[in-house]
Formats: sequence, C-alpha cells, structure tokens
Amino acid sequence: MTVQQPLIRTAAPHTHTTAPVDATKITVRDVNVFYGEKQALDSVSIDIPGKAVTAFIGPSGCGKSTFLRCINRMNDTIPGARVEGRIEIDGEDVNDKSVDPVILRAKVGMVFQKPNPFPKTIFENVAYGPRIHGLSSSKSELEGIVEASLKKAGLWGEVSDRLHQPGTGLSGGQQQRLVIARAIAVQPEVILMDEPCSALDPIATARIEELIDELRQQYCIVIVTHSMAQAARVSQRTAFFHMGKLIEHGSTEEIFTNPREPRTQDYITGRTG
Repeated sequence: MTVQQPLIRTAAPHTHTTAPVDATKITVRDVNVFYGEKQALDSVSIDIPGKAVTAFIGPSGCGKSTFLRCINRMNDTIPGARVEGRIEIDGEDVNDKSVDPVILRAKVGMVFQKPNPFPKTIFENVAYGPRIHGLSSSKSELEGIVEASLKKAGLWGEVSDRLHQPGTGLSGGQQQRLVIARAIAVQPEVILMDEPCSALDPIATARIEELIDELRQQYCIVIVTHSMAQAARVSQRTAFFHMGKLIEHGSTEEIFTNPREPRTQDYITGRTG
C-alpha cells in the first residue's frame, strides 16, 4: 500500500500554519462526558490559544463534536448528557452555576455543519442577536452592526442590495457566511465550527477557508473537520481524537509531519480511518 505524504504540504498559499499564536484562551482539564451510561469523552485536557485556529481531527464518533459542544454548553440541551471536569474561558469556569448559558453562547458562537439561517430576511438574520442582547441603541447603530458583520463575513458585496430578501434564498456557501455574520454580530470571543464546509462545493469551501484565515486575526476559532487537508490549510494547532480520548495535540505542522503517537501517524497517513 502506498503511504500518503504528510498533508501539511497541501496547505494553500493563504495559510499561516507556522505563525505564532496568542496566549491561552480556553483551558480544559480532565473533561469526561457521558450520555446516560455511555462515556463519550475520557479525561480530555488541552489549552486552546486565542486568535488562532485549532482543528479537531479524528475518525467519526471519536468525540470531536461532543467536545466542541462542551465549550458553549450545547450538551446541556441533550437529555441524559453529563459533563465532568473543568472548562475555563479567560479563567472563568463555563459550567459554574453563575454562568448564564444564553450569555455564554453569545460569547462563544457556533457554526454548524449545515447552514441554518433563520426564516427571516438577510438583515434580520444578522440583526437578531444584537437586538435581543441590547447591543444597539438606535436603528442606525443596528444597521452599522449588520453592515460591519456582513463585511467581516465577506458577504456584504454580494447582498447589500437585497438585505430585505430571505436569507434562505442564498446559495449554500452564502448561507454559511450569513450564519458566520450572525455569530460575529453579537461580538463573540470564540467561534466554534462543526464541519462548516462538509455540505459545500469546493469553490464555496475555499471561500469559507479564506474567511476563517481572516477571522482568526480577531477570534479564537475551533473547527471540527473530517478533512485533514483542510485542517492543514486553515489551522495553527491540531488535536487528534480517537475513541473518546485526546491522543495528542500540538502545532499543525508537528502533528502532520512528525506526530509523536503511532495512532496519529496511522490516521493521517490513511492506514486507519
């Protein structure tokens, strides 16, 4: 069998894989997750930097998305789910009883696998969050937030003349950028992305990857991806999960070219999947 070359070599020119990353934004220690009696994550500990992209890779069902949902307490919505351990954002435990999950999810935005715009206009999709969180005091201020968010998401030039048309009328790639604009509009500090390109064509995927690279200048981004080539292109840090355990993590270049663990080597070279 021919062994694939390390995927870090496939990185696109716009990537800055070896660029220095910011200080730790998210600190995770000894996190276990159970769905009823079934344990989905086992003793996960990791430091995730700010103003950088951290990619979670690993086979299907290994716990990547489960762990991502722990960061903004989305697992709270799943009956029978139980999370143990400590997850801190800037030193604050997200599971502390004093933390309002609604406020947490504004601070830690989420972009899902399938674009999920609200059944509202493009404008209202982006304006919804700032309006309910009281981030604007006037119509003109709200309009400014919407415009700025759409510009950051690389969508303003395509929709500025149809802001009052349904967001669901956009293409798949545009809808995903609209959802990213919606997340940005509430001034988050962290953006979680659960396979944001898996439902998109290669052109839309390339645009989202370029956008991720731009957004990391301002946000801590954590992305779950089944595409190792994508992880190599967009991330500065990579974490490999297998059967509910975090096997290893480090700089993307190190993980893809010189992994310490044989299981990581087997996965990135295609021996296991």
